[in-house]
Amino acid sequence: MQVKTKQFNEAASSALEDEKIQANLLGLYGGFHQARLDASAATTDWDKLQDRGRAIKAHTIDNLDIYLRMAEENVRKAGGKVFFARDSEEATRYVTDLATAKGVKTVVKSKSMVSEEMGLNERLEEAGIESVETDLGEYIIQLAGEAPFHIIAPAIHKSREDVSELFEDKLNSPRYTGINDLAQEARRQLREKFIAADMGITGANFIVAETGTLVLVTNEGNGRMCTSMPRIHVAITGMEKVVPSIEDMGIMLRLLIRSATGQRISSYVTAVTGPRGQDDEDGPEEFHLVIVDNGRSKLLADPDLREALYCLRCGACLNACPVYRKVGGHSYGWVYPGPIGAIVSPMLTNLSDAKDLPYASSLCGACKEACPVKINLPRMLLYLRRQLAEGDNYPQHRTSTTKERLAMKAWRIAASSPLTMALANKVGRLAQPLLSAVGTSSSPLTGWTRHRAIPRISARPFRKRWKS
Repeated sequence: MQVKTKQFNEAASSALEDEKIQANLLGLYGGFHQARLDASAATTDWDKLQDRGRAIKAHTIDNLDIYLRMAEENVRKAGGKVFFARDSEEATRYVTDLATAKGVKTVVKSKSMVSEEMGLNERLEEAGIESVETDLGEYIIQLAGEAPFHIIAPAIHKSREDVSELFEDKLNSPRYTGINDLAQEARRQLREKFIAADMGITGANFIVAETGTLVLVTNEGNGRMCTSMPRIHVAITGMEKVVPSIEDMGIMLRLLIRSATGQRISSYVTAVTGPRGQDDEDGPEEFHLVIVDNGRSKLLADPDLREALYCLRCGACLNACPVYRKVGGHSYGWVYPGPIGAIVSPMLTNLSDAKDLPYASSLCGACKEACPVKINLPRMLLYLRRQLAEGDNYPQHRTSTTKERLAMKAWRIAASSPLTMALANKVGRLAQPLLSAVGTSSSPLTGWTRHRAIPRISARPFRKRWKS
């Protein structure tokens, strides 16, 4: 998938000026966010449940090599095949080579964030294989040629009218105005693809190490169709999605579903263990599990960022974030938007290119409060800001200029004592008329003054007023 993290400021400005996007984003806080609040309030000992979930993720990530080997062994025992991919290129090559070797003509896909990282649809199309997204939101944005706008609701930025025009243009369908009619049209189109498909590709919400079971959470049933109807099932997932046991998976399911949509349980929870057995009525002839690194080992190796691998991809931090609720998902320029995307995307792509993302936060802490496993997102955002400014652990990604570093050192000296602060105030009062005479466009503070007025420094500071 094309990485556009460099363009955050331009994309965010464009989203802020788009009235349609702003109107569609208004529903997030009163919708998903409020539903999460209601669900958590109705759950006995929600806080303790969060602590248990966090402990499970911490233990698993700290022992990730053990549980990945356990998962691999049990998937193979169940008759499946496992491939570990170092990056998206290796993962994509494995899937396309498999599809080509098996004579696959049509692929149906359930929602998979990792396949978005890989740009898998485009690569399959290049190989002459039709790839169709079957999650309704993903299907809409595939027709539109766009990236997902939200982790849970990929097409939340599209209105009913937008979808109607898109279906008319791409599917030659009548101009439907009702949501039910649009859903029925999508169902008619996709049912033919399910029947024709030779391969189903899904993501994974969890991989249970002790049984080799793949767990999918959906509300449309497409995940179950993709795993049971085609003769080959390929699951693609990040290496952090493993959990030790079925019992642990039950706890994580409660946290994920209630935080994502506010439901007690989603419409479908699908558990797949290997290919079809002799006594099974349906299921694939082959099951392949592709476990992808693609930069996650960098997060794992950094003790200050390892916590990002606890993420369940519920989207709760997006719904709570005041920045995401104004600029939307496309502004972040890659697969993962919002607060978690501002941490994950720079590390999985390029920190220098994504230097604006860690600053796309007010540090209000709403994301941490909303997280079902209490990930300290503000702390990690501050850590990345420090790396960009100082380059302690990532000197190759330091983006601060010599002028900026000198300015911050001067500020540190000025703020270190009342005497130097008083002196800095006097200098600032004397310099203000000069800055006004030069004009804000030529000021060294142009980035600030483009949208804000600099408050005048008082001629009589508070300390003198207090004394009198």
